Amino acid sequence: MNTKLRSVAGIVPAVEMLEGEGMRIRRAFPSREMRELDPFLLLDHLGPVDFAPGEAKGFPDHPHRGFETVTYVIEGQMEHRDSRGNHGTLGPGDVQWMTAGSGLVHSEMPGAEFSKSGGRLHAFQLWVNLPRRDKMAAPRYQEIPAAEVPVAVDADLGVKARIIAGEALGRKGVIESRTEIAYLHLTLQPGARYLQAAEPGSNALVYVIEGEASLGAGSVKAAAGDYATFLRDGGSIPIANESGAPLDVLFIAGEPIGEPVARAGPFVMNTKAEIYQAFQDYQNGLMGRIEAR
Repeated sequence: MNTKLRSVAGIVPAVEMLEGEGMRIRRAFPSREMRELDPFLLLDHLGPVDFAPGEAKGFPDHPHRGFETVTYVIEGQMEHRDSRGNHGTLGPGDVQWMTAGSGLVHSEMPGAEFSKSGGRLHAFQLWVNLPRRDKMAAPRYQEIPAAEVPVAVDADLGVKARIIAGEALGRKGVIESRTEIAYLHLTLQPGARYLQAAEPGSNALVYVIEGEASLGAGSVKAAAGDYATFLRDGGSIPIANESGAPLDVLFIAGEPIGEPVARAGPFVMNTKAEIYQAFQDYQNGLMGRIEAR
């Protein structure tokens, strides 16, 4: 067991931008600072934003191939549809893990009820790469309602963990992922100090949702909207809340796939030829289309 604590490699602020129908997001990566953190391809923070009735925006029909998307809703409601006839609605605390695999067309829009009444939308989307052997696997959905997402609490430590994938505080997530990762929503009370285990050699990051975090062996400070990456020379990662208010962070870690990455828009493959083929397949209708609502 590697008992050395990991140090912070860098702190990077997420970049504000518009996506979809004009939805304001904060993108952690890809960016000029970091293209990807193998096996992770993208991390977007949606909101929190308050919409008036009829004002909510989303992400209309778009294709995917070659990776997995993980949508985690904290507040609000998102409705998804795809070209294979799948349809569902995510509410507060719900998780959708979509293996795009060989390809489909997908949309994520505000739920009809939410769009009508308005309210606050707050969510995250993470893209997880697939290894070469799985890039053309059949698409698959796993939808985990909030009540089934494992939650672990250590009152003595002052820490709560919602376990989307991986393990924390003795509990494991229920997602079956093709690429093994940890994805945790951690809440630390003022004064709490916590060590999150990470596999030796894995890539790891901590994204600060709200509050101020002290991270790594050197207690490096990170504010809301910042994320930290860590050196791969140790095991556990210290996360501490030295402020007077609760701290919310995402902890994300995974073993590098170590394969070439070719990406263009919504497609992530291993070669440029495979990207070209993905665009051809999409344009020729081989990924289907979403039927009229």
